Amino acid sequence: MKRSKQRMIWRFWRPYFWIFLLTLVFSMGNTVFSSLTPQVVRVAVDSILGGEPLPAAVTALAPRALLAAEPRVQLLAAAGFLLLVAVLSGLCTYGSRMGTAIGSEGFVKSLRDALFRHIQQLPYAWHVRHSTGEIIQRCTSDVEVVRNFVTNQLLEVFRVVFLVGFSLAVMASMNGKITLIAVGFLPVILLYSLFFYTKIAKRFLTADEAEGELSATVQENLTGVRVVRAFGRERFEVERFDRKNERFASLWIRLGRLLSAYWGVGDLITGLQILTVISVGVVQTVHGEITLGEFLAFVSYNQSLVWPVRGLGRILSEMSKAGVSIDRLVYILDAAPEVEPENALTPPMSGDIVFDHVSFAYGDQPVLRDVSFTIPAGKTFAVLGGTGSGKSTIMHLLDRLYDLPPEQGRITIGGVDIAQISRPYLRRNIGIVLQEPFLFSRTIRENIAAVRPEATLEEVRRQAGTAHVDEAILSFADGYDTIIGERGVTLSGGQKQRVAIARTLMQDAPILIFDDSLSAVDAETDAEIRASLHQAKGSATVILVSHRITTLLQADVILVLQDGRVAECGSHEELMARHGLYREIYDLQMTGEDRELLLAGEGGETHGL
Repeated sequence: MKRSKQRMIWRFWRPYFWIFLLTLVFSMGNTVFSSLTPQVVRVAVDSILGGEPLPAAVTALAPRALLAAEPRVQLLAAAGFLLLVAVLSGLCTYGSRMGTAIGSEGFVKSLRDALFRHIQQLPYAWHVRHSTGEIIQRCTSDVEVVRNFVTNQLLEVFRVVFLVGFSLAVMASMNGKITLIAVGFLPVILLYSLFFYTKIAKRFLTADEAEGELSATVQENLTGVRVVRAFGRERFEVERFDRKNERFASLWIRLGRLLSAYWGVGDLITGLQILTVISVGVVQTVHGEITLGEFLAFVSYNQSLVWPVRGLGRILSEMSKAGVSIDRLVYILDAAPEVEPENALTPPMSGDIVFDHVSFAYGDQPVLRDVSFTIPAGKTFAVLGGTGSGKSTIMHLLDRLYDLPPEQGRITIGGVDIAQISRPYLRRNIGIVLQEPFLFSRTIRENIAAVRPEATLEEVRRQAGTAHVDEAILSFADGYDTIIGERGVTLSGGQKQRVAIARTLMQDAPILIFDDSLSAVDAETDAEIRASLHQAKGSATVILVSHRITTLLQADVILVLQDGRVAECGSHEELMARHGLYREIYDLQMTGEDRELLLAGEGGETHGL
């Protein structure tokens, strides 16, 4: 194992080291007690039934009365001793199993907790690069593989090594020649296992990656079930899954073919070892070189020796799986989390927001190019632009979902660089509503009160009323206790957006961002919601991002982006007078329903942010 693998295993194994050590002691005790059975059989056959002298150990430990007793009594004593050995062996097995259970569950719980905690601290950019299905697969099946290796197979390695050493010592004391023959096959078995170990590791890695792709496909399909149904894509999705599943199955068949060859040839080698030992033992027994009892005991020890060594090959093959899984978990745990600056600041968030010569790119794709503008404190600031112009990127940078690279400009709030502000503090003070809001599979009330779980129903309803969703919620049979389906499938698109707005308003943040968050509602409802928000926002700084110009035109300042650059910036009246890009968009959109709503707003019936 590489150093990083060992470090990760020890990190989670260390708190339970003494439990595993005690488990190993019980396991070794079980081995010792089990090894006494062949010796009892040897004494019974050779001494009690065969008339040979009792071994020195027996005469030294057994009571004199028993030594002088008739063979029938001695056989009953031997049977009683076997029963005692079985009881002691059973107690050791119980202790070993209990220790394994306690240690393994503690180990895997610590590992899962650390993984989940670390994933929560990873940057948003890391999550964008990795599919949900892949992450889930690593945190479930890979964790189980590692648990199985650490808590079962690793202990089995120690047990087998002890068993081999103990059995060989006993066998050598009985007959050195047959012991050498038995030992001669062991290196062959081990080298053979190591050869297959290298082959299996590569194939298991490929199969494991294919399993991650399959999980990602299922997760993506279930997440987008509404789109699949809406466009009648069921057959396409089934065929897509079949292709992934076919590749996954074929890889495991290839792996199974290799494992079949491994076990088949291994059984042949093991069988030859047993056959050779028995043949030599029979010949020596016939020639009187060993007694019948010694032969029976020797065959029993050889059986207990060969199959654990044979199983060592299985453990080595499982090590290949564990090695791959540990690498995949180490990859997550070694991923750099979001790091707080030293002496992170928590300044007032009521000042002007300034983007100063900001440039940003996703990889090699530039999105923002030398963007500079100021969002006045307490005002409503609007951002307008086409797809890919960088509107959402500006919001992501402000919330520090992405950090600005060095020398690519700076963003300040009240004169303080946001790179020096504590991330949790910054995000608590910036309420953001996305175009595609995520709702948890909980009740509507729990979703709205997610940022303030202690909020009363009256407070929840007040914010839902501001978002114009209270009436819709009350129309459900269970009202605010209605369970929202996964990703909010119980609600319509507009209702999800309005529930998300209510949740953000519960945050009572001094900076509010609405990233095209009213795109799924009709123009009239849009106007009503904006009027309610205008009354409820107080002194908060509001940032609106929208493609609908009626949502933006009553903002104090409107920023127009084009190809990642600032095309225009000013009030609605100023931009209209320039006859630039903003005026072009206005002329294109101001028809029909939008124009009627605008005229109504000018008459005092509608207000905007």
